[in-house]
Parts: sequence; structure tokens; C-alpha cells
Amino acid sequence: MSDAAAADDVSYADIEAAAARLAQQVLETPCVESRTLGEIVGARVFLKFENLQFTASFKERGALNKLMSLVAPGAPAPEGVIAASAGNHAQGVAHHAQRLGLRAVIVMPQSTPAVKVERTRGFGAEVVLAGETFDEARETAVAMAARDGLVFVPAFDDALVIAGQGTIGIEMLRAQPALDVLVVPVGGGGLIAGIATAARHLKPQIEVVGVQTMRFPAMVNAIKGTRHPQGTSTIAEGVAVGRPGRLTQRLVRERVDDLMLVDEGDIEHAIVMLLEVEKTLVEGAGATGLAALLREPARFAGRNVALVLSGGNIDPLLLAAIVQRGMVRAGRLVRIRIGARDTPGVLARITAVIAAAGANIDEVHHQRAFSALPAQNVEVEVVLQTRNPAHVGEVLAALQGAGFDARAY
Repeated sequence: MSDAAAADDVSYADIEAAAARLAQQVLETPCVESRTLGEIVGARVFLKFENLQFTASFKERGALNKLMSLVAPGAPAPEGVIAASAGNHAQGVAHHAQRLGLRAVIVMPQSTPAVKVERTRGFGAEVVLAGETFDEARETAVAMAARDGLVFVPAFDDALVIAGQGTIGIEMLRAQPALDVLVVPVGGGGLIAGIATAARHLKPQIEVVGVQTMRFPAMVNAIKGTRHPQGTSTIAEGVAVGRPGRLTQRLVRERVDDLMLVDEGDIEHAIVMLLEVEKTLVEGAGATGLAALLREPARFAGRNVALVLSGGNIDPLLLAAIVQRGMVRAGRLVRIRIGARDTPGVLARITAVIAAAGANIDEVHHQRAFSALPAQNVEVEVVLQTRNPAHVGEVLAALQGAGFDARAY
């Protein structure tokens, strides 16, 4: 048994059939314009909110389409199903297997965020942690399927799974028929293969662009013949796939116009921007589309561009770190080192100057021993909440004007 597709092609008719099966079973998520993001990147930007699905990910579309084929009238009843996933496919399979009365076993990489592991268990699935990567987890799942007589539900390289994901393309063009470009996250390729298939039928002239993280550029390397090195981790773990699917790779080659790469900083910036501007929470993979627009705005300028916010399952601790790093980049959180004579009241004078400049002190470190300053001096390190980079300059000027040696770093 392998995770190769059950069929060698996916047609628009397959996606229409999937849409009929999924009607009233999954949410038809909004696809609406974000005027603020459009102003920022110089294009009309439309967002497909797949992070609003019950499992907070598009993955349940393909999973349910596959599972419904197993319980169709006349189909032999399976012993159960098994899947390998970094989290979102796991939740989709577990949730809908529970609804359909099927036993579900999910194999997840050992590094999977705890929030995804616990959510998957919460849907009644048996979770097995194995391997450091998705590919290693998949090998374990395939072996267990053969050993225990379970039906393997691929994360992406399966015609039914791809057709289920393709229903997103139908919904996007039905809601926004004037779209010029679809920008879609790419891991193993199931999502973009399905969406591109639907889009090519409904609007042949539309451009479909896939986005991968630089740390996992497997599809880009496969399609473009490049040799970008592969990393070991990314904040976009939902697209951290080391080897694209056989069927998905062929469909991407035939039906996708281009593939782009974004780095970790681009993705972090996009996560924070979606949180601040749209008040919507996305995981790293779900932010790759906006990351691409922020990285190359000229490429999309003046066009009607739709982004798929593919999921919203992100570890809270990771989110907290990303938000803080975003505040630093925006000049809203700054670290300043201040040298001064070590005399009574000096710390009070420093904090008074900072308060008068309108900044809020987040942390204070008063350092004597670990300093290169003269012994009679003290080094004070403060972390401040500020408004923007110009405000940081005002705070520094106020401290220097008061006789302190102050610099941001």
C-alpha cells in the first residue's frame, strides 16, 4: 500500500461530484475583499477564510470526500482508517471519521505542536507520534495500514482528496468571478492541484500561483529543476513536506502557472498583519499567500488577487513570539541600553525621562558587574513599548538630551 492516488487524474467533474457530497457537511467559507490589505500591496485583495472551518483548516474537505467513498452504499466496511499528518489533515480525518463511525489512527511527527496533537485526540482518534518529519510519519502510517488492515487516507496524493480540496476553487470564483490571480499555499500539492483544476475549467485565463516556504521547497525544485536546500523546521509546518506527491506534481506542472518562495520573516510579517488588519488568526502555512504579496507587490499590482487562508491552527507560544517579533520590526517594542553615573536616584531620573517622552517600560535590567563601563558607572537596559520608529528616535533624543549615553540595539 502506498499513498499514490487511486486514480491518475482529477477532472472538474470529480470536483463537482465532491462539492455535491460535501454540501452541508463542511462550511462554505467567505471569500471577501480586504480593502486595507489591498491598499498596502497595491492590488485588490480577496481572502478565502478556510481557517473558519470547524477544524480550522481546509483539510477536512479532502478528508471527508475520501471517507465518504469508504462508507458509500455497497462499499465494504473498513476496519478503520489511518493517516499521517502534521496536524490539519489529522484533525480533518479524525473529526469526520468520528462523525461517520469509523476508527481513526493518526501518525504525527514528534515535533507536531501540542495544540494539534490534543485537538486530534479530542476528536476521538488514536494518535501515534513517530519520526521527525512528515515523510517519516507517513512511512510509519503506511506500514501500520498494511499490518492492521486499515485504509490509508493520503494527505494530498489522492484523486478524491484533491477533488475535495478543489471545491474551494469553485466557491472562490462563484463568490468573486472577476478574480485575476489565485495565490495558494503549497506543501504536498493537493490544495493547489484541486483549486487549479477547478479554476482552469471555470476561468481558463486565470493565473494560479503557488507559494512554498524556502525551508521546504520540494515542489519548486521538482517543477523548476532547481536545487534549493531543504531545512529541518519552519513556522509553516502545514506545508513542511519533503517530497511532493506523484499525482499532485503532475497536476501542478500542467495546471499551475508559477511557484514562489517566501522566507520565515515574510510569513511572520503576514501572520501579524492578518491578525492586526483582519482580526483573523492564521497559522504559518495559511499566511504564505499574503507573504508572497508582501514580498513581491509589483508582481500583483492593480490585479484582483485571492489568497487562501488555509488554516488557523497555531501554537499559542509560537504566536506570542511572532507577535513580539512583529512589534520589534514595527518599532513598537525596542531595547535601549543606557549608561549613567551610579548615583542615588539615577534610575528614577531615567524612568522619568522615558515617561515624559510617552514610552511605556516593559522591562528594566540594572547592571553593574557585567558591564564594560567604568566601575563608578551603571548600565541600565530597558525594553520599551513605543508607537513607531520615529517615537523611538524621540525617546533616544530625550535621554541623550538629559545627559545619558543611550542607544537602541
